[in-house]
Amino acid sequence: MLIGCPKEVKAQEYRVGLTPAAAQEAVAHGHEVVVESGAGAGAGFSDADYEAAGAQLAATAEDVFADAEMIVKVKEPQAAERALLREGQILFTYLHLAPDPEQTKDLLESGVTAIAYETVTDRNGALPLLAPMSEVAGKLAPQVGAWALQKANGGRGVLMGGVPGVGPAEVVVIGGGVVGTQAARVAAGMGAQVTVLDRSLPRLRYLDDAFRGEFSTRYASAATTAELVARADMVVGAVLIPGAAAPKLVSRAELSGMKPGAVLVDVAIDQGGCFETSKATTHDDPIYEIDGVVHYCVANMPGAVPRTSTIALGNATLPFVIALADHGWKEACAADEHLLAGLNTHAGRLTNYAVGRALGIDVLSPSLALKH
Repeated sequence: MLIGCPKEVKAQEYRVGLTPAAAQEAVAHGHEVVVESGAGAGAGFSDADYEAAGAQLAATAEDVFADAEMIVKVKEPQAAERALLREGQILFTYLHLAPDPEQTKDLLESGVTAIAYETVTDRNGALPLLAPMSEVAGKLAPQVGAWALQKANGGRGVLMGGVPGVGPAEVVVIGGGVVGTQAARVAAGMGAQVTVLDRSLPRLRYLDDAFRGEFSTRYASAATTAELVARADMVVGAVLIPGAAAPKLVSRAELSGMKPGAVLVDVAIDQGGCFETSKATTHDDPIYEIDGVVHYCVANMPGAVPRTSTIALGNATLPFVIALADHGWKEACAADEHLLAGLNTHAGRLTNYAVGRALGIDVLSPSLALKH
């Protein structure tokens, strides 16, 4: 199979879909790899690194899309990229379709077979291709939140760890999954007073047992959430419903009860955000203010640390890239129900139920898509 890796074109996105090590392994399996010139530069990989791995270089993205049977990316294809997709081609990348009807429409019209990293599952019901970036984003959230808390950036002017005689920042993390756990660990490590909210009692018990009081946990009732958000210097939104739009957990009305200069960091913005006032921003212009509350809603947070992110993502995606290339998408998905869960579109039909519910589109069962 000819595997193509174009340069990412989303604003301030420096990751790359294939590392030279992944390209080398694909070539060792008998596949051809074509990489757009300069695609790996932002993550510290040169064209020479890819050539040494056995990959070919292409001058333009158009060349990559025209030749490749499978496109491997990081972020959802932008409008110009979607125009280059075709029926029979495999697209393997993050998609986040639920809050993005325009992208969904374009993918359906292209006929491409699109497999989304964020809906591939594992035997434990986890999301193995989302987890590495969730870990990165979770660890970044307190860092960027601490920056936004600085007075020069519109924040309250509160130091995360305080100093002797002055209390630390109060941080609330909504969601105790991968993102929330990492955010809580880093915020607590910075000296903040941290509370994690979640609706799963087993997950709260796990966090209490595993971290032994490093941070507090509370059940995420509406009343408790509102109470803690009103007291917080920083709130990290870390809620995920796989494939679906994120629920809105902090309303516009609740902003008026927050401290002036408090910070919201919405890590769920890829799925539409979990604060009512969230709108996607970029690393170039990451924050905005509504009702005195600073919002940080960058939709590709891990892109800020592309070297770490690219290698971590590549470690997780490589086995699936090889399986898809070795066997083709139908055989690979038929043999692996967890990879099949990643199928979002095929031959003009939507194949993910959560996206269908979010966008009001009829869905073809993934198992039936295997027969088309």
